[in-house]
Amino acid sequence: MKDPYSVLGVSPSASDEEIRNAYRELAKKYHPDNYAGNPLADLANEKMKEVNEAYDEIMNKRASGDRGQSTYSGGWQGTGSSNYPDIRETIMRGQADEAINRLNAVSARERGAEWHFLMGSALYKKGWVFEARGHFGTACSLDPSNAEYANAYNNISQSAGNFGGYRNYGNNNDQLCNCCAQLWCADCLCESCGGDLIPCC
Repeated sequence: MKDPYSVLGVSPSASDEEIRNAYRELAKKYHPDNYAGNPLADLANEKMKEVNEAYDEIMNKRASGDRGQSTYSGGWQGTGSSNYPDIRETIMRGQADEAINRLNAVSARERGAEWHFLMGSALYKKGWVFEARGHFGTACSLDPSNAEYANAYNNISQSAGNFGGYRNYGNNNDQLCNCCAQLWCADCLCESCGGDLIPCC
């Protein structure tokens, strides 16, 4: 987790008023209304959540009388989580395989809710609905209050039945194979009714 003071861009010795002013400026900058219909909306929401959490943490500590230096070492703990915003952008660009490779490089002990959400998003881009749903479900269980994770899980749960667990976003060869598989299934049904074999590929 990031140092909450660095998230707000203030010093630990800043006054309460300075902290409130810094929070207000960041809240205006990352407010969801500013990113409606924007491809960066998810990143802005994530940043807004981070800002809110940092502000709440600082003010709660100060309310309890703790006005000392932050105990955070600065930056994200672990090696993989600091790349999550970049991985989000990679997924948004449609580079699912690259995103999956980068996520797999994160050690197992560092794979939290955000890791599972991003892995689910990348798998969904590739069309693997059931696998993506499993990761979204894990993200929700690790962070039940996150609306983004809950929406992803609910949406994919509704679509999984419609697409039989796989949606193809791949190349034309993949689509051709799916077409052949569907023809083969149709042929099996025809055979049972006395129809002729449908040649394929």
